[in-house]
Amino acid sequence: QVQLVESGGGSVQAGGSLRLSCAASGPATTNMCMAWFRQAPGKQREGVARIYLLANNTVYADAVKGRFTISRDNHKITQYLQMNNLKPEDTAMYYCAARFSGCLSWLTGAYNYWGQGTQVTVSS
Repeated sequence: QVQLVESGGGSVQAGGSLRLSCAASGPATTNMCMAWFRQAPGKQREGVARIYLLANNTVYADAVKGRFTISRDNHKITQYLQMNNLKPEDTAMYYCAARFSGCLSWLTGAYNYWGQGTQVTVSS
């Protein structure tokens, strides 16, 4: 069973930055798609960014393009989300997700493994 552990959330003022990390353990390999989702109170969980570890292919949601950068360290089977120019509307619980092979979907049901989440709060 792949286990995902997130870290790096916190509180920041608008315009600030945070960096999230998600480390995978267990039978994790570079043939995995890792993604970040977020869920604000009363809203559905939405995809933020995803990366196919082996090829370093990345995809971003329109709401975060140009502000967020997803990256990975294949030696550690870890992904990162650098979030710059944060806005109050970025406030949410951020979840790391992963699946083996295939990195084409924003559907939460397509991801087999989930972390516990880390809170990001942006104040105006």
